[in-house]
Amino acid sequence: MSPMKTAFRAAVAAFVLLGMLFPARAETVVALVRHGEKVDESRDAELNDAGRARARALATILKDAGIAAVYSTDYARTRETARPTAETIGKPVEIYDGDGLAAFAKDLRARGGRALVVGHSDTTPELVQLLGGDPGPPIASDEYDRLYLLTLSERKTSTTLLRFPTGVTK
Repeated sequence: MSPMKTAFRAAVAAFVLLGMLFPARAETVVALVRHGEKVDESRDAELNDAGRARARALATILKDAGIAAVYSTDYARTRETARPTAETIGKPVEIYDGDGLAAFAKDLRARGGRALVVGHSDTTPELVQLLGGDPGPPIASDEYDRLYLLTLSERKTSTTLLRFPTGVTK
């Protein structure tokens, strides 16, 4: 065997061994939002026109983001906010327990990849914090425009807070 072939085979073997010893971990990115505007203050209120427009805008914003999973609590307003993104990527809306956020955060980290999580004014900042991000100030009862993007690594979490532009709900 020629020295060139031997060196090439050794290099390939080294890359294979390095890949086995240090597997590449897919970047974990979690987008988190509060549900859109709702018709009333009832326990399981549906979205109003502005909330449905916001949900469609969210799907447009995230359509090229590589979202692979969409999660929602089991309320009409959160499922309706999640649905357009789920339909855009061809995946079902998966229900998570808003009372079990610590376990859900651990599960999101373990799954990796890119996900959208739709929650509430109290659960969304709590989940941001459980994932190691910075939730910022509490979400006001009339505030629906926050879009958190968390980039998770084993050592740290990077938080990017975006806002839906004015007029997106018209």
